[in-house]
Amino acid sequence: MFYNFVQALDKKFGFEEAQAHCDVPCGIYDPIVAQINALTVVRMMDLMTALDEGAEVGKKAYNNSMSRYIAVKEEHAEKAKHEIRVIYGDFISDAHIEAHPELPALFHKIMKLGGKARQTADRDNGVAFVEAINQFAEIFWAIKGVATKKAKAPYAPALEMVYPAL
Repeated sequence: MFYNFVQALDKKFGFEEAQAHCDVPCGIYDPIVAQINALTVVRMMDLMTALDEGAEVGKKAYNNSMSRYIAVKEEHAEKAKHEIRVIYGDFISDAHIEAHPELPALFHKIMKLGGKARQTADRDNGVAFVEAINQFAEIFWAIKGVATKKAKAPYAPALEMVYPAL
């Protein structure tokens, strides 16, 4: 009954809808999700290139595989951007920006690279996307007081990733 009343008010006045990462301030943030999503973008770009350069495949099989690679690439680019937006918006404070003044420009760079990763199949852009998110991860862990290490991802495309040194 109360829901119907609020819904009627919303129809009449058009309340602005709010979106949130979660309903409680959990404090659980980790850039690894964005990093893996960005790595997936590069992997899909590699698969797209291999499909183009590969053996003869039927038009139907080619179109099926290519459309799937593109869909996954775009989905993961957006997921990576989303994760960075959540960390930047919900966790990063003015004090963090004072200590790391490169954060706003880096955030903007990640958003731009993620958009370009969705628009193109340019592997160099995809790698730059991964590297920018790795930079963000280094700063994130520095803010948390956690040392980091770099290591190649144990799966294709085996790019260097930033991990907490736990």
